Amino acid sequence: MHPSQAVVVGFAAAIAVGTALLMLPISKQGPGGANFVDALFTATSAVCVTGLTSVDTVLYWTPFGQVVIMLLIQLGGLGIMIFASLIGLVLARKMSVRSRINAASEAKATGFADVRGLIRGIVAITVTIELIVFAVLWLRFLLGYGYQIGEAAWHASFLAVSSFNNAGFALYSDNLMGFVADPWICLPIAGAIILGGLGFPVIMQLRKEFRRPLHWTMNTKIVLWATVVLLLAGTLYITVIEWSNPATLGQLDPASRILAGFFQSVQTRTAGFNALDIGAMHSSTWLGMDILMFIGGGPAGTAGGIKVTTFAVLFFIMLTELRGEGAVNIFGKRLSRSVHRQAITVVLIAVAAVIGGTIALLLLTEHPLDRVLFEAVSAFGTVGLSTGITPVLPDAAKIVLVLLMFLGRLGPLTLGTAIVLRERPVLYELPKERPAIG
Repeated sequence: MHPSQAVVVGFAAAIAVGTALLMLPISKQGPGGANFVDALFTATSAVCVTGLTSVDTVLYWTPFGQVVIMLLIQLGGLGIMIFASLIGLVLARKMSVRSRINAASEAKATGFADVRGLIRGIVAITVTIELIVFAVLWLRFLLGYGYQIGEAAWHASFLAVSSFNNAGFALYSDNLMGFVADPWICLPIAGAIILGGLGFPVIMQLRKEFRRPLHWTMNTKIVLWATVVLLLAGTLYITVIEWSNPATLGQLDPASRILAGFFQSVQTRTAGFNALDIGAMHSSTWLGMDILMFIGGGPAGTAGGIKVTTFAVLFFIMLTELRGEGAVNIFGKRLSRSVHRQAITVVLIAVAAVIGGTIALLLLTEHPLDRVLFEAVSAFGTVGLSTGITPVLPDAAKIVLVLLMFLGRLGPLTLGTAIVLRERPVLYELPKERPAIG
């Protein structure tokens, strides 16, 4: 099995197991078990670290069901092949060549010589960040909100896992709207989301060479610069447009408006928590958030979207063409021509998926285009933000979102490669010809 196929099959198997567990009567509050579509939707959203919900997480699922969701989030955030390799290292203390190749493929590693160190690094980063966020949130819930020790620990652990893995699930019916003006809740969660959205390769390099930026790879530099620019642009855009909206930022004091604007900008990096009523925002805000969600975060991490590296590559290709230069140069390095084709392929497949999903949702529902487009982009970008229409969608529309979440988490290129059964090397080249462009 091709490594890309193994990743796809692994995620599909995890979703199937999660669906079966959530359909058990012990997972759902009240008599009987959850229906198949809601269980499938929730399991897919958790494994694909999206955060879209078709039912109220607090009122619909029991504590057992919520634990299943948290474990699925952690599993999906780490990666199925990486988790399987970790189990092999713990139990057998060795890895097969196939396991190394699959884990390296999922982690977007350039080689598989030191996959053991890669897996240990990913697990160490995940556990460390989640423990730090857990400690801060636990103390805040305990001292600031009067939670009992166990209750504070449960809420803190769930949010720590959900935030670092960019999932967006919360144990409150209004998500995090009750904490919109609390920096001790919003900022740790936002920090975990940003770190998770950078991608494991970037975090691991920063951990080793933080004070030697000249040694940073092109990938690290692109991800860091794009993250800063998009976070600031998103904060400014959302804050300015929603500043006087009485249903969102208008009800807050100036400092809280800036905090809430920044927090919602962070969520467009594929996290999906909402401290504001997304459904009450202006349609122009939704459109800007659509763009940010479509771009997403860094590769080989917990973020979705087409990835900031893909967006940056296309931007520099455009810039090079406008300047009339031959090679695409980024941060003093020449970009490989094969990356040009990969970036264009990813974007075209992503655009086709979002447009196709939006058309399907328009045909299956009566909701307006701006709301439907927002849900489709949020699902494909594995963001989890919603204008409020997802719970009332018909089952067929929910299946469309399930497919978009699955495609968005795996990535168009990975899924496309998995569909191709074998590579076909071409032993000849055809004559060149140039069509008219533009």
